Amino acid sequence: MLLIVDLDGVVYRGSVPVAGVAEVLRRRAALGDTIVYVTNNSSRHRGDYLTTLAAMDLPVAEERIVTAGRATALRLADGTGPRPRAVMVVGGPGLRRELRDRGFRVVAPTRHGLAARPEAVVVGIDRRLSYGRLAIAARAIREGARFVATNRDPVFPAPEGLLPGAGAVVAALEVAGGRAPEVIGKPEPGLFESAARLAGVAPSSAVVIGDGLSTDIAAAHRIGARSILMLTGVTTPADLDVAPPERHPTAVAADAVELAALLERFAAEPA
Repeated sequence: MLLIVDLDGVVYRGSVPVAGVAEVLRRRAALGDTIVYVTNNSSRHRGDYLTTLAAMDLPVAEERIVTAGRATALRLADGTGPRPRAVMVVGGPGLRRELRDRGFRVVAPTRHGLAARPEAVVVGIDRRLSYGRLAIAARAIREGARFVATNRDPVFPAPEGLLPGAGAVVAALEVAGGRAPEVIGKPEPGLFESAARLAGVAPSSAVVIGDGLSTDIAAAHRIGARSILMLTGVTTPADLDVAPPERHPTAVAADAVELAALLERFAAEPA
């Protein structure tokens, strides 16, 4: 059984592990399940997540971690359409590294980068964002570069409150560039499709474990997969009560004990 497991809100909250989840996942791995961890965050490389997850004693390998940045690089390398020779990145170091891992020439949103005639503009969260960087990237988009967004998350939580996410940068470039992007991350299916492809199974045979009704569970519906909503993150029982039935997960777990029981049940059922 393939388990596609979201990180923040399922495996940990901030820097604190969610009680019992690591033990559940270790047991599932020992029983033969394949576990792939996924995140919409494109600012960090999968190697950074490997260090974090290994320190929490989770069953993990670097090839079994798929960030929105990695999924974007895989789409550009192996998806439909010609492979771009140069990619302009409006984003963080993790995104640039994921693209270089797939052999792409990465250029910055500068005049020098524009002179390289990038055939794609890839956008994630960019903490060095400036008017000049936006202007150059928008020009590349208007001149015909493929426009790809790692995700559309408008904000993300931080100790000081909600901060602008990748979606805020994407929105600015969508307006200035004059067209909508391809979106890879949740709730679009691309992130989960990459995870399933790396595991060598059909996306519809996976079990998605996430805490976001409008992200994880929505993406699970799009790939036709079973899903477990964990009430350990952003979604509350009240959110579930008011959601229409077609947006509901296959099952709901309040904690790791209920998650373990559901996974045992799912393992005994046909996908």
